[in-house]
Amino acid sequence: MRDWLERHQSWLYLFSALAGLAIGLSQPDMTSRLETILWPLLGGLLYATFTQVPLIRIGQGLTDWRFLAALLLGNFVVIPLILGGLMALLPVSPVVQAGVLLVLLVPCTDWFISFSHLGKGDAGRAIAAAPLLLLVQLVALPLYLRLFLGAEWFQAAISAHLLSAFAGLILTPLALAWLTERLAERSLHAKRLVHGLGILPVPLLALVVFAIAASQVTTVTGRTEILIQVLLIFVGYLIFAALLGRTFGRLFQLPTPSARTLTFSFGTRNSFVVLPIALTLPEAWQAAVVVIVFQSLVELFGMAAYLRWVPGKLIPDR
Repeated sequence: MRDWLERHQSWLYLFSALAGLAIGLSQPDMTSRLETILWPLLGGLLYATFTQVPLIRIGQGLTDWRFLAALLLGNFVVIPLILGGLMALLPVSPVVQAGVLLVLLVPCTDWFISFSHLGKGDAGRAIAAAPLLLLVQLVALPLYLRLFLGAEWFQAAISAHLLSAFAGLILTPLALAWLTERLAERSLHAKRLVHGLGILPVPLLALVVFAIAASQVTTVTGRTEILIQVLLIFVGYLIFAALLGRTFGRLFQLPTPSARTLTFSFGTRNSFVVLPIALTLPEAWQAAVVVIVFQSLVELFGMAAYLRWVPGKLIPDR
């Protein structure tokens, strides 16, 4: 069941988005009810997702220092600097800048493992790296946003609602996931629970996409030009990330499977973690939420192309 969901997740999310838009247009009175269930859905999604990241084995298995250096340098230095410079040069609105930076600045920690495996990468290194990537980005993201969007935007975005959402929807699920994984080491029931939770991220994210599409339908229909702008940015980013992965793989002299894993890490971004942050932004910035959800859809279809391109043409077997 989990394999089937992961193989078809792109179409499930697309269907959920279209269904949400249809409901939002035909029954606008349902918007407030959908917004009330969105936060519990997000909390459940992040908890289920975090339990699939081996948090209790942070850093274990990362003995390949060349791979680790390439992973951290690419994800937390090169990519943020390129994105910050690009956003400063492109003639896009501050809302688009905020949405693009929020969703592209930090790497994915969950489905990049699946794509690394399917794309003939080193899934073991991906699993070992995931907890480290998650912890580094939780520290780095606020610094990036202040650096690239400015102190004025940062102060406007920081609110009691944002801090409570960060604590309730990111830190609390993270702590509960860590406790669940510790219990799974000692209890067969907890181990089965973790295994069962592995089925939930895809359907829960589909429900989140549905709820956001329905509640943000007026934003989508009123700003279709934003989606055209960010589509070009996101497709361009996927091409850049793939080429960066190949370049770093050669520069750090990585084995072919490790270079592919590096490429999938650069290509996948962590929309799960930044979505709760975007949802707490002032109303004038709510279009950033649409940008983040749209990026997830573009990325998933991009990963379908990566699965053929990366092992077949970009980083073939030597």
